[in-house]
Amino acid sequence: MAQEKIIPTLYEWAGGQAALEKLTEVFYDKVLKDPLLYPVFKDMSGDHSKHVAHFIAEVFGGPKLYSEQDNGSHASMVAHHVGRMLDDTKRKRWIALLLETADEIGLASDPEFRAALVGYLEWGSRIAVMNSTTTENPVKEGEPMPKWGWGEPGGPYQP
Repeated sequence: MAQEKIIPTLYEWAGGQAALEKLTEVFYDKVLKDPLLYPVFKDMSGDHSKHVAHFIAEVFGGPKLYSEQDNGSHASMVAHHVGRMLDDTKRKRWIALLLETADEIGLASDPEFRAALVGYLEWGSRIAVMNSTTTENPVKEGEPMPKWGWGEPGGPYQP
């Protein structure tokens, strides 16, 4: 009988917490040197990159550090974007710098992982732009954290 293949979470495949924290730390150092993105992030807290790493880890199937240790939630993450007036040019630069950083630090580069990562970044960054033009948080406290995996999104976006 064939042994069932065990599929790791995106979190595990990426290299766990250390890899995601390195990714966000190096990435946000670049963001602060980028003339387009600096104005958006110039006032971020010193632990911003760690909170983002915790959020991504949780979304990718890792420990619930963002929701339990950081007292964060999906609603609180969205709230950070409300009223920021982001645009597609900034969104594209944000993604490009993050993917450049992923290459630089040696994050998993196989096509399956990178497709899942790019899919998540496209999805999340487009939602961030949408929420940045609102004045009220569209996500209510208590709504579940997003979960991202290896599969397909399951249909078109329908608000």
